[in-house]
Amino acid sequence: QLQLVESGGGLVQPGGSLNLSCAAVGFTSGYYAIGWFRQAPGKEREGVSCLRTIDGSTNYAEFVEGRFTISRDNAKNTVYLEMNRLKPEDTAVYYCAAERTNYGTCHYSGMEYWGSGTLVTVSS
Repeated sequence: QLQLVESGGGLVQPGGSLNLSCAAVGFTSGYYAIGWFRQAPGKEREGVSCLRTIDGSTNYAEFVEGRFTISRDNAKNTVYLEMNRLKPEDTAVYYCAAERTNYGTCHYSGMEYWGSGTLVTVSS
């Protein structure tokens, strides 16, 4: 059973940066699509970014606008989300999720494993 644990959230001023981590325990052989999602108060959960372990390919939601970078450290079984130029509208609980797939698209409905989330608050 794959377990995901997020960390790195916190309070940051507008324009600031945070680096979220998603540590995975229990990986088995095969490939995964690992995604970051977020849910703001009163809103639906939405996809932020996706990384496919088979080839390292990535994609981002339009609202990211080049401000975030998803990456991985295979030796640590950890996926990161570096967030720069943060805006108040980025305030949300950020979740890491995974699906065992070769070329999945990190669609919310397909993700099999979820972390419990880490809160990001962007405020002055």
